[in-house]
Amino acid sequence: MPPEDLPLLSAPAEGLPEVVDTPAGLRAAVSGLGAGTGSVAVDAERASGFRYGQRAFLVQLRREGAGTVLIDPEPFSSLAILDDALRGTEWVLHAATQDLPCLAELDMRPDALFDTELAARMLGYDRFGLAAVVGETVGVRLAKEHSAVDWSTRPLPESWLNYAALDVEVLLEVADVLDGQLHARGLAEYAQQEFEHLLGFAPPVRDEPWRRMHGLGTLRSPRQLARARELWTVRERVAEAEDVAPSRLLRDRDITALAGATLRTADDVFRTLGTGRLTRRDARRWLDAVRHADSLPQDALPPRRAPGDRSRPRTDRTDVKERTAAMREAMYELAERTGIPHDLLLQPALVRALAARPDLAPSGSSGLLEPVRGFLAGEDARAWQTELSAPVLARALEAVPGV
Repeated sequence: MPPEDLPLLSAPAEGLPEVVDTPAGLRAAVSGLGAGTGSVAVDAERASGFRYGQRAFLVQLRREGAGTVLIDPEPFSSLAILDDALRGTEWVLHAATQDLPCLAELDMRPDALFDTELAARMLGYDRFGLAAVVGETVGVRLAKEHSAVDWSTRPLPESWLNYAALDVEVLLEVADVLDGQLHARGLAEYAQQEFEHLLGFAPPVRDEPWRRMHGLGTLRSPRQLARARELWTVRERVAEAEDVAPSRLLRDRDITALAGATLRTADDVFRTLGTGRLTRRDARRWLDAVRHADSLPQDALPPRRAPGDRSRPRTDRTDVKERTAAMREAMYELAERTGIPHDLLLQPALVRALAARPDLAPSGSSGLLEPVRGFLAGEDARAWQTELSAPVLARALEAVPGV
């Protein structure tokens, strides 16, 4: 049945619960959830694009015997009391890597989890957004028009709260269906290894996060990179102080435009970016950042490449291209045989990194199998990924001339 023909789930079956925003309300919610049974569905809403950082502005939970609970985390410095009540309980989340960091900021960390998005991907679902997976598994339609709203708004509109409550209302049933499908396909053990791996998930901490800006490759000189770095640093400092998303102050493309422009006065900033939402104060701030970068001595300028980019030994480009193509084709064939998407069988970045290793050498009768296994183990591949992928990758490499 097409998604638009599925019955629309428009309101929580048990009515919309009051939002918990007082210590007394939190204690009552904790008591109810702690007395519930089975897994707990967990979701969080952030204000990405509106506020600084990725903190949660609403936490939704649902558990058998406790119903749905909506918590406004802003009045609380921690939700550790809730975390304690759920110790040993499996959490069911959709796209866990999105929510785990902001929940950890509230001192909430699961002991076990089931990720419905990851399960759907492993099962080869064509679409694995929550609404699509809900429609495919339990046959109802979720409205998603509030997915990108500013969840820091207070008070939260009732229609938004309905949306948030419905996200967890169906999640436990979805997990049961997916779990049955994983077992039927013989994928349950693989999925479990992935879920256990997610328990240790944390966003990567980068030595030079400014290098993640879009469009940085258009800048040609170390001086221009210094300008971009300084603009990014000032933007972050102001955004944090004002609790606003950095992109609302200055977009990445604005930073690269300023870094490559000739700037002598605030008017030059306006000419480069347009007046738009820029104030005179804004223009002077960005001009001061550029001037500071321009005053740096040559030895304080950033190199074109991040320091770690050359840390690994390099292989001839042509050889790398041939190895990568051979291994990629082998992984696609493995994906066809297993029904598991190739990027879940093994992250494409690992295939590329393996292709770039010039130090691979056959190991006795096992050929390249043991070196490949050792490489994958060192790169934190899960046991199931190594079991399936290592023999395929080793054979593909051995078939490349010159290896």
